[in-house]
Amino acid sequence: MPSRLTAIYHVRSDARAIAARAQAVAVEQSVEMPLSAIQDQQILDEIVGRVEDINDLGGGTFAVRIGLSRATVGDDGGQLINMLFGNSSLQDDVVLHDAEFPDDLVRSFGGPRQGLAGLRERAGGEKRALTCSALKPQGLPPDRLAELAARFARGGIDYIKDDHGLADQAYSPFAARVGAVADALRAVERETGHRTRYVPSLTGDLDALRGQIAAARNAGLDTVMVQPMIIGLSSFAKLVRENPDIAFFAHPTLAGAARIAPPLLFGKIFRMLGADALVFPNYGGRFGYSPDLCRQIARIALAEWHGLKPAVPVPAGGMSRKRVPEMLDFYGSEVMLLIGGALLEARERLTQETAAFVAEVKGYQHT
Repeated sequence: MPSRLTAIYHVRSDARAIAARAQAVAVEQSVEMPLSAIQDQQILDEIVGRVEDINDLGGGTFAVRIGLSRATVGDDGGQLINMLFGNSSLQDDVVLHDAEFPDDLVRSFGGPRQGLAGLRERAGGEKRALTCSALKPQGLPPDRLAELAARFARGGIDYIKDDHGLADQAYSPFAARVGAVADALRAVERETGHRTRYVPSLTGDLDALRGQIAAARNAGLDTVMVQPMIIGLSSFAKLVRENPDIAFFAHPTLAGAARIAPPLLFGKIFRMLGADALVFPNYGGRFGYSPDLCRQIARIALAEWHGLKPAVPVPAGGMSRKRVPEMLDFYGSEVMLLIGGALLEARERLTQETAAFVAEVKGYQHT
């Protein structure tokens, strides 16, 4: 029997109609045409999606397992999500809840090249939680962003990423920003001996993305951030394959536009395609993720899965220093804590507030 992957959908339906509705999803996500029009028996046997199980979850929602042909995916990240949820994402009674992938498909993408251990090594090798902040607000010119980065770095932060809204705008061109921030961080390293990693945000088409990685590499950087749902999963996977020495942060922007469960999208798909660090909304912040959902994302990102390296969970979005003990109690040490605006609120005391954040993380003892 040819290799298959399994998609698990949550479908709203009347119990009397769920079998037909499940079959309709299986057809939609495979051949997208009436089966009566298909004359090739091999297609009917091997390519058409198969309903494997239907489980009543209560409240008019059913878990529907559908087997899909591995051959329809190839080794392309965009085609993977297309076959899992392309047309069905247009139907508001269907949510892509989870998926199970054959080993050869997962290994064909390769997963994180650096992962948790690699990002820790770049931050000094200690087995502790990592620290991160963000350059904000957009609208600042490169020299002002570089000044902010230097102040974060003097506080001992491990990673500084661009705000995801920073791109190649006239007020902060990518090349100028990368050069200015990289130079500022090297100057701080000469002063303090501590190296903070800068994580510029890549934007644009594939040619632009490649050019920006080259510019980052030329500036001495080894970590970048991408927005997989904006640049496309195929482009993301291609960049990872072309740059195995570069660490990739995956930002979740636009990930809420489709009804795909975040543990699947972030913890499995982004990780499988090569994300070393997975930024996601933390519970209790600006977004509506629950503690249980955040725990699932972190657990799946770190779990043993087809031999891939674990990706670092990066809970973010409205976090503050006062929540550091709570977050470390919740996530443990295999995490990167990202606090942006709450540190920037310190204004002239930014370096001191950053140093206090770093010290809290490094000195944390679970009670």
